[in-house]
Amino acid sequence: MSTRTDSATSTATTATGTIPVAETGARTDEAAEVIIDARGRIDELDGRIIGLVQERMAVSAVIQRERMASGGRRVSFSREMEILNHYSEQLGRSGTALAMTLLELCRGRI
Repeated sequence: MSTRTDSATSTATTATGTIPVAETGARTDEAAEVIIDARGRIDELDGRIIGLVQERMAVSAVIQRERMASGGRRVSFSREMEILNHYSEQLGRSGTALAMTLLELCRGRI
C-alpha cells in the first residue's frame, strides 16, 4: 500500500482514499503513515483469517456429516478438548476463548 502524507492538511492519501491523520491516533505524519500501512495489512490478514475460518467450517461439516452417517454423534468432545488444549498452549487463555469461538462456529447444523 502506498501512502502520501500532507502535513498542511493533516491527511494521508492511500490507495483507498484520504484519511485524516487524527483518525489514526498518531501525533506525527510519519507515525500516521506507518499506522495506515499496518491497518491495511491487518485488513488483508483479517480477510485471509475469515476465509480460513469459512474453510474450517466446511471441513468440519464434512466430518460431522460422515460421523453421523456412520451412526456417531455430531460432536466429538474429546477432539474438541484436544483443540482447546492446542490453542491454549499456543496462545494462552485468549487462545482458549478463540478456540471456543471456532468450535461454536464449526458445530453448525447439518
